This record gives sequence, structure tokens and C-alpha cells, in this order.
Amino acid sequence: MFIQDQLSRSAVFAFGFFKRFAKLSILGIVSLGLTGIAAFEGAHMWVENVELSPDNDLETKRWEWDRDAEKWNGDDAGGTDPALGFKGRYAVRAAWMTQNWGSGSHTGVLKQTDPLSPGRLNVIDARLGYAKEFLTLALEIAEDVIPTGKLHPRTAAELTMRHADVLERMGARDAIFDARSDYENVWFGLSMDGIKNFRVALKLGDLNFRLGENEEALEWWARTINMTQGTQQSKGSALPIISQTLPSSPSAQRTLASTLVSLSAYYSTSHRLKEARKIQEAALSLLRSTPIPSSALSMTPPHLLHSLYMLHRSSLLSIHLAEVLHASRSSRESSLSYLSEAAKSAESVVLGLSGKVGRSSGQGAVNSEIPPHGVSLLPAFTKSNAMRKPAKALLRDARRTATEAWNLMGILSEGDSDSDMRKALDCYERALAWAGVSAATSEGPQGSEESMPEAEWRKLWGSYVRVRDSVNK
Repeated sequence: MFIQDQLSRSAVFAFGFFKRFAKLSILGIVSLGLTGIAAFEGAHMWVENVELSPDNDLETKRWEWDRDAEKWNGDDAGGTDPALGFKGRYAVRAAWMTQNWGSGSHTGVLKQTDPLSPGRLNVIDARLGYAKEFLTLALEIAEDVIPTGKLHPRTAAELTMRHADVLERMGARDAIFDARSDYENVWFGLSMDGIKNFRVALKLGDLNFRLGENEEALEWWARTINMTQGTQQSKGSALPIISQTLPSSPSAQRTLASTLVSLSAYYSTSHRLKEARKIQEAALSLLRSTPIPSSALSMTPPHLLHSLYMLHRSSLLSIHLAEVLHASRSSRESSLSYLSEAAKSAESVVLGLSGKVGRSSGQGAVNSEIPPHGVSLLPAFTKSNAMRKPAKALLRDARRTATEAWNLMGILSEGDSDSDMRKALDCYERALAWAGVSAATSEGPQGSEESMPEAEWRKLWGSYVRVRDSVNK
């Protein structure tokens, strides 16, 4: 009896243990599931009500950053279009999340993209791949909803533009073809306001240029210039007419400035130097009419961002003109003058975006006490849904422009004398600093913080090492 009682109590204890274990396991699984669902729903609600909310600041609207901002809904109220339904709205928010928060993977995905080369694979950022799939799903749902008349008239156009943006950033040739097709659909078939049309026309010009369709690109750029200026192209005119009066719309001013940079790059790279110089000089004369901010404190953040945007475009045009003058066998001093102006403008843009104060150096470029890689955006830009993305892009582009200007100054400064080589070394060191590469290390370049292409900064590093070794002999 004693042994039987022991066995009975052991069986009861074991049964009770496993029963409690099963209950706790089920409770834990349910708790984890509910936590996951809550986190998932919370993330989507955050994106819906915070990240996709419109910027209602009056100054932001005055400088029309709200018009240039990415929209994921045709309604100015922000968020996603209710007519898309549960699945469509989740797809739109998921597309935003993957682009801005990542896909949970730091590696790209290999995807066959060229139907003419079945064995060719392109490495695509996983974030872009997932965003494309989510936006494709959202657009399919939108097409099904359009016949009901419930969808906002501009929602399909906005989602199509977001889809085109993703395809353009993928960079593969067939993706660029698809992006151009999307923008053509927006231009020819969908309802958009005038300022949006300006930017769509500019995009079509840039995409055609990347595809090698130069005549088409020129037509779209000329159309953009004419629309933003309110002018008409003269028959038989080889070059677009550039008025010396900026449009009244700040958004149109920014679109015009970007178009002039694209046009300048085309003429410069197609060896049409006379046309390039004419465009660049006229464009610089026009953009210099924009007031240059003396300090970040003298303007509101939207006004400051607009002025810095225009200043950066003028710095790009100065680099183009310096290259054209050098190719035309003009004096080295004339090219160096424009490059110094470009470096000064680009550095001013970076320091203005960060609220730092630069002081002028003897060479005419801003001499900052702060290491370039330590510069970050002002909170006024990072907290604004409308200005955050253009400010971040401008900071990145201005740093790369400063790098390019100093690098070209180094190339032109090289000569037979020690003073020339020392001057070139100073320029290369400055270029490396703006590229985010330490010139002090003896182990080689340590990488670029701002994702500068590896081939570019390694070439810059090679020039620096060559000149450094020459000076130290």
C-alpha cells in the first residue's frame, strides 16, 4: 500500500506540473501574440497619425514645402485614403515603413531585372524591393476602387508617383523605364495641380536623360522652364530662354533651379561647350538674385531651407562652369575662382542646415572649426514632416558638392613647384574631410559616412597619398 500511495502521489504531482506548465505556456504565447499585435497596430497608427500628418505651419506653407512634400493620399488632411480599405491602407503604410525604417535586413536582394540578359542580376536594396511590392498592391486596390467614385481624385496619382520614386532609386534600366511610364501616366492621364506638373516634367526630363533619350529630355526640360517662368519657347530656338526674373512661387523657383542644373549637366557632358557656358552663365546670374542667408538666425527655417537649396544649385552650376572653362582651355585661375565659389557655397549650405557658424578663410572658402562629419540638421528641420526629407537630402548633396569642388581644386592646383603641391595637398585634405574620410590615418581610407561611392573616395584618397608623398620627400 505504501508503494502504491507513493506512485499515486507522483502521478498526481506530474500531472499537475504539466497542467500548470501548459497553462503558463499558453498564457505566454497569447501574451506574446497580443503584444506583437499591439506593436504592429501601434506602429501603423503612429505612421497614419504622426508620420503622414500634414505640416500646418504657416511659414512652411508660405515657402511651399508642403507642396513639394511626399504625399501618400490625395487629401491634404494627410494619412491614407479610407477608400483603399483595410488591406490597401496597410499596404501604403507598410511601403512608407520599409523605406524609412528598413525591412529588418541590411542586405540587398538579388533580382533579375534585364529581360534581354537573363543571366544578369542587379543588387537592389531590400527596402526598395519591399516598398515596390507594397505600392504595387496599393495601386491594384486603388484601380479597383476608382470606378466606385469613393477614391480621392488625386490618390492614385500620388501613389503612382511614390511607386515611380522607388523604381527610380532602384537604378536598374528596366526600373527606370517603368518609372518613366508611371510619370507619363501622371502627366497625361491623372489629375494634378500646376506645381506638381512642373516637378513631373522635370522628372521625365531627368529619366529620359538617364535612358539616353536626349532629345526627349531636352523637350521636357524646356517645357519645365517655360511652365515655371510662364514663357513660350521661340520657334527655331536651340536653347531654352532663361528669364532673369525668378517665378513668384518658391516651389517653382526650386524646380527651375534643378532643371537648369540638369540642362547644364547635359550640355557639359555632351561636349557642347558653347551652349553649356551660355546656359550656366545665364542660370548663375538668375540664381544669384536669391538672397544668401547671413546666418541661420536671420530667417525662419522654411525660408532658410529655400535659400540654401537655391545656393546649393548655384554651387553645382559653378562647378559645371569651371569644368567647361577648363575644357575650353581658359585660364586655370578662372576655373579655380568658380570652384572656390562652389566650395564656399556648399560649405555655407552645410553649416546653415546645422546652425553652425563658419568664418571666411583667406582662400575665400568657409573655414569651419567643426569636423564636417560631426554636422547634423537643426531640430526645426528634423521635426517637420515637410522639410525633414529635403533638408536631409540637401545636407548629403552639399557635402558631396564640397568634396567635389575641393577635389577639382586640388587637381588644378598641382604643379611643379612645392607651393603648388602644398596647396593641392590642402585641397585634397579638405575634400577628404567633407567626404567623411580621415586623412590622418596611415592605414588607408576608413570609409565615407555619407555613403559616397567607394570608387570615388578611393580615387580621391589615391590623389591625396600621391601628393602627400611628393610633399614629404
